[in-house]
Amino acid sequence: MPPALVAQADTFVALRRDLHRHPELGFEELRTSALVAEKLSEWGYAVTRGLGGTGVVGQLRRGTGQRRLGLRADMDALPITEATGLPHASCHAGLMHACGHDGHTAMLLAAAHHLAKHGQFSGTLNLIFQPAEEGLGGARKMMEDGLFERFPCDAIFAMHNMPGHPPGHLLFRSGAFMASSENITITLHGVGGHGALPHHSADPVVAGAAIVMGLQSIVARNVPPLQMAVITVGAFQAGEANNVIPQTATLKLSVRSLDRDVRELLNRRIRELVESQAHSYGVRADIDFRGGYPVLVNTPAETEFARQIGRELVGSDHVTEQAEPLTGSEDFAFMLEDIPGSYLLIGNGDAATGGHGACMVHNPNYDFEDSNIAVGSAYWVRLAERFLEDTA
Repeated sequence: MPPALVAQADTFVALRRDLHRHPELGFEELRTSALVAEKLSEWGYAVTRGLGGTGVVGQLRRGTGQRRLGLRADMDALPITEATGLPHASCHAGLMHACGHDGHTAMLLAAAHHLAKHGQFSGTLNLIFQPAEEGLGGARKMMEDGLFERFPCDAIFAMHNMPGHPPGHLLFRSGAFMASSENITITLHGVGGHGALPHHSADPVVAGAAIVMGLQSIVARNVPPLQMAVITVGAFQAGEANNVIPQTATLKLSVRSLDRDVRELLNRRIRELVESQAHSYGVRADIDFRGGYPVLVNTPAETEFARQIGRELVGSDHVTEQAEPLTGSEDFAFMLEDIPGSYLLIGNGDAATGGHGACMVHNPNYDFEDSNIAVGSAYWVRLAERFLEDTA
């Protein structure tokens, strides 16, 4: 690990903790993006703000190399009340960095600083600081605003921390790594009435109950047995009184898969089943598909390149070559649909290390493991210099 990176680690740990104290939700990362833009400008990057609302891109060109590399970090926090009790805990009630995006931003900024001062490369480096990863599709919004037209990339990479593995351990996977996700709201419109006279009504609760049970038959009987699929009904809302048949019922679904064809199958069969079940009970169904993320698929060549960088940096004993896929979702998947690249994980702590870093993400007791800032930034530096190696 370069001595200069080790020497600057404390500076970027302090920056990470400052970001942690001031969390901002998706598309509201005004302070965070301003800090990122200020630092990049200070170090000599050409800075573009406003992509995807609050997104920032820092570009650094050196030499005559024609290759173009993209590195991405996410910046947004979550609507969770922090319970860590740490000195750098969130100062905004009901908001916290419960997924480590403060650490991801700090790692990439640390790499940016080192590459600006000491980087040995020839080509174009595009550092992408993305807003609104947490369910709002900030990656897609940046792309809609012309991200890759304005900043073309031959390959793109991103890193996320992962509790359950030792700090600094790197995990890679070629192919599908994270699941697609759909957020589906089903509204059933029936005919309300008195609970004692159900024959004068069309009960959306009964129809909804049948739909909840029927949805599981899609996974059990339509999805190939060797493929993964999840249909979760996370909310079923209807009525307020025990003697009133309500006019409407609402179901909210989370749907996930690790295959693009399975994703299409699930969406089609959900629509067919809901509409037919609703009709059979004499009610009408409105189905709203919102904010889906595609399957995150890492391309083989770029993933093998990323693995090699990991082996060189931390050694094979601290690398998982082909990690198990995850059923969580990640909007970096949108970028990987357009640009070859790879998404990797860095361990944030496990039972042996304990502490807040071992706590799972999206938990009020979670905190990013600060020792990862040195390792993660060193990884980005090595990958950037190797990808943009001066071969002249």
